Order: sequence, then C-alpha cells, then structure tokens
Amino acid sequence: MAKSTIYSALDLRDGFYQILMRESDIPLTAVSTPSGMLLEWLVMLQRLKNAPATFNRCVTHLLNSVRDFAPSYFDDVFVHNRTVNGKADVEVHKEHLRKLLGLMRKHKLYANLKKCIFGPSEIPILGCLVGKNGELRQFLGLATYLCKYVENYAGKIRPLSQLLKKEAEWKWTAKCQQAFDAVKRGLTEVPILAVADQDRPFHVVCDASNFATGCALMQHDHEGRDRVVYYQSRQLKPAERNYPVHDKVLLAMKYALAKFRVYLLGSGPFVVYTDHASLRTAVKSPHISQRMARWLSFFAEYDFRVEYKPGRLNVVADNASARLCCEDNRLQSDWRRECECSVVVVVDRRREGRSAADDDVICIVVTNDYDLRMRIMHEYHDAPTAGHPGREKTYVLLTRDFYWNHQYKWVRKYVRVCEVCQRVKPAAFSQAPLQSLPTSSECWQSISMDFVFGFPPDSKRRTRVVVFVDRFSKMVYLAAVPAEVTAVQTARLFVDMVFKHHGMPLDIVSDRDPHFTARFW
Repeated sequence: MAKSTIYSALDLRDGFYQILMRESDIPLTAVSTPSGMLLEWLVMLQRLKNAPATFNRCVTHLLNSVRDFAPSYFDDVFVHNRTVNGKADVEVHKEHLRKLLGLMRKHKLYANLKKCIFGPSEIPILGCLVGKNGELRQFLGLATYLCKYVENYAGKIRPLSQLLKKEAEWKWTAKCQQAFDAVKRGLTEVPILAVADQDRPFHVVCDASNFATGCALMQHDHEGRDRVVYYQSRQLKPAERNYPVHDKVLLAMKYALAKFRVYLLGSGPFVVYTDHASLRTAVKSPHISQRMARWLSFFAEYDFRVEYKPGRLNVVADNASARLCCEDNRLQSDWRRECECSVVVVVDRRREGRSAADDDVICIVVTNDYDLRMRIMHEYHDAPTAGHPGREKTYVLLTRDFYWNHQYKWVRKYVRVCEVCQRVKPAAFSQAPLQSLPTSSECWQSISMDFVFGFPPDSKRRTRVVVFVDRFSKMVYLAAVPAEVTAVQTARLFVDMVFKHHGMPLDIVSDRDPHFTARFW
C-alpha cells in the first residue's frame, strides 16, 4: 500500500454464514434445543476449530485475481490505488472497486454497507491507521537507526512520538517543530563520536528522569579527555514511570549495560558513574525487591564498580534524560504553590461566610499532592464549623470548590476511617459476614433443632412442634409440645428422643430462641 492515495474498506456480512456446510458434515453440527428438538446448521457456524482458517482460505482464493489492489484479511477487504498511466486517482479507484464488486457478485459474497468505507485518504487496518501521510513514522524510523549519534535522542523526539500514539490527536505544534529541527541538526552535524579502543578501559555514565533514561559509553583519549563512543536513550513505559527514583536509576544502569554489552562484556573492569549515591551499596542491602534481585543477577556477569558523580558533574547522562523534565517540574512546583494559596483563600472565605465565587474563583483543580488533599478534606469534615458530616454531604460540600481525580473514593475512605465518626456514629453495616456451617462426616455428630408454631391445639392443648434433625442423614424426630414449654422440658425431650438412641452430638445448631439460650443449657 506504499504511495497509495485513496483507500476503501469492505466488511463481509456474517462471514462464516456465507460458506455452506458439506452435506455429510451437517449431522455433526446438531445441537439439542430446550424444547427437545435437534437443530442442524446448514452453513458454517462459529467456534468450529477449523472455521477461521477455512473462511480465510476461501476468501483469499475467490479474490485472488484482484489481490494486487484489494488484499483481504478474513472478513475485511482493503482497496487502494496510486496514479496509473496518467489517470486520476479517483478514476483508477472506481475501476478497482467495480472489478472487486463484480467478483464478489459472481461468487455471492455479501458486504455490510454500514461498515464499509469508500474513498478516504486514510483507513484503519488491523489496529493501525494507514494513509498517504506516513512521513513522520518513516522519519523517526530512520532517526532511531542513527540515534547513537544524537545526544538525548529519546527526550528530543518525545513530542513527535506522542503524535503516533493510538487515538492521539494530530496537531503539529511549535514544540513538535522544535523537536523535528533538533533531531535534524543532531543527524546533520559532524559526529563527535570516538572510535572504541579495546586497549583502553571504558566507563559508563547513566541517569534517569520521570520520562526517559539516558546513558553514554565513554573512554579517555591519549590526552586524558573524555570522549563519547556511543549514545543511547529511550522513553520510559507507563509502568516504569511509577518506579521510585532508586529503581529508575537502576533501570538506566541495566539499560546501559544491555546496550553496550558487546563493548563491556569481557573487556576488563570498568566504572559506572551515577548521581544516585545509594546504588553503590545496592548489592550489599539485605532488603531488596524481586525486581532489583533480577537486575542484580543480570549485573553479575559484568566486572564493574559503581562510582558516585554529582548531577552537576554528570552532564552527559543528565542531559540525555533529565532535560526533558525541567520545565514540567518547575511548572508543577509553581502550580502547587498557587494551589496552596488558593486553598487558604477559599477556606478563609468560607469562614467569613462569603461564597468562593465572589472573585471569579469557581473551582480549583488540586494536583496529585497527598498532604494537600488531606488538609482540604480535614477543613470540610473535621473542622469545628463542619460538624463531621457524612460521606455524601462531605462530598457535596467539597466539590463546590475543589476537584481532583477519584474524589469520591478519597472522601469515602476519609470518612470511613474518621476516629470521631467511628466512636460516635452507629455502624451502618454488619461487622462480620455470614459464614457457612461445616458439613459433618457422620450421622448424629451435628444436629439442628427448632420450634414450629401455628398448629391448631390438640386434646392436650399442644400447639407447637419441636424438631430435631441430623444434618448429615436428614433423619428427623418430632414432638408436640404446648406453648408454655420450658427450656428444661425441651432438654428432657432431647435426652429421650436423641441422646438415648444416638449419644451426645458434637454440635447443636439453633437460633436465638430463649428456650435454647436459657441458663439451663
């Protein structure tokens, strides 16, 4: 599809159902319905083991003559074209569609018109957006191949790589243009990389930031100056961005050793410089995570030592990773200070009885600061003027002035663990969940007993029945008793009807009836 300008996509309707079953195989598809009848499939049904392969092979064979401009993948057919013999793109595309639709009519392949796309400049294919404008991805592919010549490559291309993410809005901003120009300059300037000399010892510098890791392989020349042999950097994955700082720097070290393996493995002792001093004693620490244990086992095959170099001296690695975050960190710090000032202003206004919207302060977005959010919730729940309201009321009051992600969950957790609310307010939920009773393994080891009420009186004015049931065999003893039966009389019935024949059970299960909870028992 390279250099194509117009695309179309056709979706076959109920693809499997367009293939007839072989007559001898129809009885093999019989299923029994709830009404007792048998249903046999005359077309190929889904979930058959060989159904996908059969369908794909059938469509590929039937449309093989137009495969040059209409490739297929299962129930999707994609039509593309470029200018041919001076004809306009639209005219060529119409001819291709006529040939494809005629072939589909001949073989009775039906398409779903609602899912078909005709004539756009780009279409989604197998999760990717294919179009005539693929220059950015091609440029980054070439630049990545030559990234060893560019310092801080991962940081420089970050605005460009964000445009290639799934469902990202394509908007070429000034930052994108600056990143594009910076990468071009890095690729067109005279390389300053030195040729690796295996007779001289290597040393590695590495560092990590909130978004990227960077490292460089270096050597001293004959004049004692540091010369860069290789640059490497990459952006952190979303999960890696949640690592603590210690693990991020350790990840940068692992990334550096993996990339420079062909130079470092077997070359003799070398030094790794980092601006995180605690990494020098990471191997000796008795408390390490599973992730760190895996990384330390990876380091075991290298002969190196870790040396501490402050950030102001670790310029190469720091530029390769941390330059990207300077502006973001400064902005976050300024926003936190502004937000804290706004919190004080709004709280003071509430205490003075004025609305927070008097001076155009409608709602404040609180950053991801745990202490700040706890202070805000304390003012709206624990303050003397708040009065410890419930979860819903606290949430309503708080959302009038402030907002942050998952705000309701924060309020619910805060109110639930409030010491004053737990001590004063009644519990609105059961303290312990119900548990199922263990099943006995022998007869009359565990019994249950209860009273059944509401019977008409007999000649002896007995209106109740006491029931003894073996929980294993379900054997039952019944005895009629008057309404005034006592706990002692109930116990006598138990001895005469159960204990005399089966002995004392290990467990007796009953409800909280006074006949079973009296002091006699």
